[in-house]
Amino acid sequence: MPTSFEIRGRDAAARLGRFATDHGTVTTPTLLPVLNPNIDYISAREMRQRFGTEMVITNSYVIRKSERLREAALAEGVHKLIDWDGPVMTDSGTFQMYVYGKVSVAPEEIVAFQRDIGVDVGTILDIFSTPDRTHAEAREDMEETLARARRATEIKGPMALAATVQGGVHPDLRTECASRYAEMAADFHPIGGVVPLMERQMWATLADVIVASKQGLDPSRPVHLFGAGHPQMFAFAALLGCDFFDSSSYAKYAKDGRMMFEDGTRHLADLGENPCACEVCSRHTPAELRSLPEKERERALGLHNLAVSFAEIRRVREAIRAGRLWELATARCKTHPALMDGLRRALDHAAWIETLEPVSKPSAFFHTGASSARRPEALRARQRLLAHWSPRGRDVFLLPAPAQKPVGEAYAELLPRLAGRDVVPAARSAFGPVPFALDGTYPFAQSVEPAQLDVETRQRLDDFLQDFAGQHGVRVVDWNGGDMLETLHPEQKAEPEDALAERARAIADYQFGAGAGDALLEGKVEIRASQNTGKIRNVSAGGEHVLSLRAEDGLFTLKIAGARRLHKAFPFPRMRVVVAADSVPFNREGKNAFAQFVEKWDPTLRPGDECLLVDWSDNLVACGQMHLAPSELGRFRKGLAVHVREGVGPMTAPSKA
Repeated sequence: MPTSFEIRGRDAAARLGRFATDHGTVTTPTLLPVLNPNIDYISAREMRQRFGTEMVITNSYVIRKSERLREAALAEGVHKLIDWDGPVMTDSGTFQMYVYGKVSVAPEEIVAFQRDIGVDVGTILDIFSTPDRTHAEAREDMEETLARARRATEIKGPMALAATVQGGVHPDLRTECASRYAEMAADFHPIGGVVPLMERQMWATLADVIVASKQGLDPSRPVHLFGAGHPQMFAFAALLGCDFFDSSSYAKYAKDGRMMFEDGTRHLADLGENPCACEVCSRHTPAELRSLPEKERERALGLHNLAVSFAEIRRVREAIRAGRLWELATARCKTHPALMDGLRRALDHAAWIETLEPVSKPSAFFHTGASSARRPEALRARQRLLAHWSPRGRDVFLLPAPAQKPVGEAYAELLPRLAGRDVVPAARSAFGPVPFALDGTYPFAQSVEPAQLDVETRQRLDDFLQDFAGQHGVRVVDWNGGDMLETLHPEQKAEPEDALAERARAIADYQFGAGAGDALLEGKVEIRASQNTGKIRNVSAGGEHVLSLRAEDGLFTLKIAGARRLHKAFPFPRMRVVVAADSVPFNREGKNAFAQFVEKWDPTLRPGDECLLVDWSDNLVACGQMHLAPSELGRFRKGLAVHVREGVGPMTAPSKA
């Protein structure tokens, strides 16, 4: 079968995915240990037994150059050669060409050889552009790489082809190279030429290279960061959307007496104690490791390096599941100033990452410094406060951030004094002003902030408050506990709206867009709230059940009656996902919409957003929740696109006269 890739979970630009091959399925992000077929060091089978290794990489150029290995691989296949029944990827000799200046094989020959030895994922012989290559030189390298890839697609046969993105340190070339691959029958995309960037600690440049490549690539194909084998940077690279890493460093470092850790590298000679709980470190003190015979010591350190590396890969995957990858990546990047430069550069791309970021997460947002206020979740919250939610002409009465949440409960004694005044109470936060009506909504309620925000975040908040006041044409009255309350528009009284109805209207506007609350709550409003907490559970309007509130994130689940109201209120293509005619009957019955049947969509939708499924005539078919991001729709040919919550019901046959 051909390889395929599905997204099962996500956080930031990271994908928790399933990569299927003829020799098994791989969970991403993952690490491919490099196997040297000439050295019996640590076998692939032992790696699987000890660390759960699912896929390995070896070098087809090294195999081909050895008569013994070449004949064995051609006769029995690469899997038999390395005694491994799982997926195998092979490199082509590009790195050897970078190190030694040339290789003794033609581009088509090495692709054909990989095909003939039964490789699952074979790699083109691309041109490695070093960081010092000028724009013109890097373009020349890129054009040759693309030409080689095009020829490789014609001879690759059933083998999945890894077409490497090149372009040096020039983001425009990286994006162009990646975009032009979309026209080719490639299956997998390494980002190449980055080893010198990592060796020189150029993490900010690496962030630009990864993002530029990702922005051009077909998102349905996995992305491999070539040569990225240190656990210290797995979270950082996964955050930007890298699915695969490879490591020969585990063996090279071990040979040099160096030990990998999540926060850097240490030399065995410098250790007094082992700050690690792996099997090797649990059984040996550093002194005992130093006393081992050379080969035995080298193997022990290699096992340690692999144990730490795979533990970090599992930690990254679990962070994606929990929605905590930003926190993990921040902790890792704080271990080195150059990595912090990389994280800050990654945040320069927050607007792009925001298009991929889920609308809510299972864990709280931790504000740990100035960088947190620049994260995509914070960017989205401010954007939706500006564009979606409205104080409806009332001044915003801004209160200090309370020590407890929800903020409405923290200021429960003050609220009666504001009743009837023409103001909207809100509290300061790192996101901006949090209206009390949104104090249970993600990310405002599901966040943890320090008692004292940093100077940069406070300045960012003050700047946003000015934008907020200007956008909505209101005053933001910053109250610090003085007598301002007594003089705040004493002559203006507003008819108080039912508090739960006002809350429902505010959440609907914030979540779905300006005007959604009015459309959804037209008619007599009835709200069922929890007897224990007083929080909204279900919202009905005009006798129809239109919304249900999710307890975990304070956002609404759209019912089909509510979908009909939004479909009527919002013009095409707002909130829409257009499905093919073949899919319509199934979606009408409440069955999920799959990627291959999605044909058009609202580009402002985000993963986790509620959406309206329609046909090409804009007839409402169903309502559901986005699984893929807009940039992924139309690219994936397999897997879930929209989780359908409720369909409009099957078509009724016309009655016969």
